[in-house]
Amino acid sequence: MKRLSLALIVALLRTLSVLPYKFVARLGIVIGTLLYALPGRRKHIVLVNLRLCFPEKTAHEHQQLAKAHFRHVVRSYLERGIQWFGSAQSIRDIVQIESRIDLDDESAPPTIFMGFHFVGIEVGCMLYSTRLPIASLYTRMSNAGLCELAKRQRGRFGAEMIERGSSAKRIVALLRSGKDVMLAADMDHGVDNSVFVPFFGVPACTLTAVSRLARLGRARVVPFVTEVLPDYEGYKLTIFEPLADFPSDSDEVDARRMNAFLEEQVVRFPEQYYWVHRRFKHRPPGMAPVY
Repeated sequence: MKRLSLALIVALLRTLSVLPYKFVARLGIVIGTLLYALPGRRKHIVLVNLRLCFPEKTAHEHQQLAKAHFRHVVRSYLERGIQWFGSAQSIRDIVQIESRIDLDDESAPPTIFMGFHFVGIEVGCMLYSTRLPIASLYTRMSNAGLCELAKRQRGRFGAEMIERGSSAKRIVALLRSGKDVMLAADMDHGVDNSVFVPFFGVPACTLTAVSRLARLGRARVVPFVTEVLPDYEGYKLTIFEPLADFPSDSDEVDARRMNAFLEEQVVRFPEQYYWVHRRFKHRPPGMAPVY
């Protein structure tokens, strides 16, 4: 059954990859709207996250934001077709890039490209891998077959895929050799190697790996964000300036800065952040669970 399910997923994604991009995007919006009408665990998680992070909004505003988010999430799943099975040119056709650093500077120091879990993160990473060599961290999925498929397709333009937590030494060695690394550190992966720092005023279990890897790899940290453009015009990948004086001597200070930067981006297009994840899964001692 697992093999059959995987075969059906591959067939669906391959079909979606050859359909017009705007048709697939609109189809995702329609399906997302229908799914939001159904009760479900993910819908509950989204609403809890929105209530915690935006307490000033009304219940109606939370519902509207959650509905918009579901549309974006489902749309992003359908667009995996072109992202996983489309050509490099088909990805370039739907993603604009604005970089505030010179991506072709051969004298640039090793770089950690720090991303965040907006719905467009994957296509932004895929676009970058079509242009320049990169190593990219990924989180293993519970479905082994789907995980191997994602790993293979995400790395098909030459990106070196490294499982998160498998080998910090490998990542440091890559950075010291001059190869850039792309990662995201805005999910709750447990209290080990994490600190509790505010995210929209709520204590969030935040990884400190970016600071440590940057320090050991003698690398600069460059944030990037991929946003969905209006009117089905594709995506925009923005690569920002390197974070100044980063890493510092304090992992907690650095984690606070990461979350503060992320907050600035979330308020620009809050419906596109991955509220379906349990961002506050772990809580500081003495604080009640929220989900």
